Amino acid sequence: MQFHKYHGLGNDYIVLDPQTFQRELAPETIERICSRHFGVGSDGILLGPLPGGRDELPLQRDPSRAKPEMKGFALRIFNPDGSEAEKSGNGLRIFARYLWDCGLVECNRPFAVHTLGGPVSCLVVDPSQEITVEMGRVSFSSRDIPVSGPERQVLNELIQVGGYDLSYSAATIGNPHCVVLCDATSPEFTKAIGPVLESEARFPNRTNVQFMRVLDRQNIQIEIWERGAGYTLASGSSASASAAVAYRLGLCDGQITVHMPGGNLHIAVDNHYEIRMTGPVATVAKGQIAEELLG
Repeated sequence: MQFHKYHGLGNDYIVLDPQTFQRELAPETIERICSRHFGVGSDGILLGPLPGGRDELPLQRDPSRAKPEMKGFALRIFNPDGSEAEKSGNGLRIFARYLWDCGLVECNRPFAVHTLGGPVSCLVVDPSQEITVEMGRVSFSSRDIPVSGPERQVLNELIQVGGYDLSYSAATIGNPHCVVLCDATSPEFTKAIGPVLESEARFPNRTNVQFMRVLDRQNIQIEIWERGAGYTLASGSSASASAAVAYRLGLCDGQITVHMPGGNLHIAVDNHYEIRMTGPVATVAKGQIAEELLG
């Protein structure tokens, strides 16, 4: 059973094609494959392209967002703990690179990818250096994210965690995010507070967590605790949500470079909070998953 492995700024994914990986992806199988010690090792699994395209994803929220003339592919995204993610920015760029490597898409011709978090438009400009994903529209609505309590725009709210009084804003771009504004960021603080915020009661579906420092009008720095994956070197959806929060709060302009431990992504935010993400993807390896690994 063949696999392909890529990384986007240190955030690595294994791509499994259903045509060559004809086995159910049970949570324990996903955990075993993603294990750094007992498996191939990754931050998640991309299962696709799925047969039947968009019909394989009945939960997608707005199929009309993808232009009908575009070639379309369907994708499922799994976290290393076996849970399923609605959307992943790095995962989408990696999947776009995989489709290009397989000769299924061409450079400078947009195509659609359908996810549980909704359809997106992708464009491969340079397969290793420049892949763009139209991530969709960010919402700050408590109903959309979701966040418990009265319906509201979740901006600059206070939360007490681990003895700290933190100011956070919540957002969704197809998956939930909690963006904490900080004067300084560190891996140690992220690893200590991130898992507490991920499972905080006000986030019924759990949440991705970003600790954000605004550097200037065009640059922010974030540290990331990813729902279902833990401390992460880079995340496209986290970069998108953080940039949207910075823009919504008036702290940054609409063209933002997001600095992460694994590298930088460029995020463009328009007046409707539609997000365009651009960044690189690198090939790591390809090979065969042994039957012995799968038990």
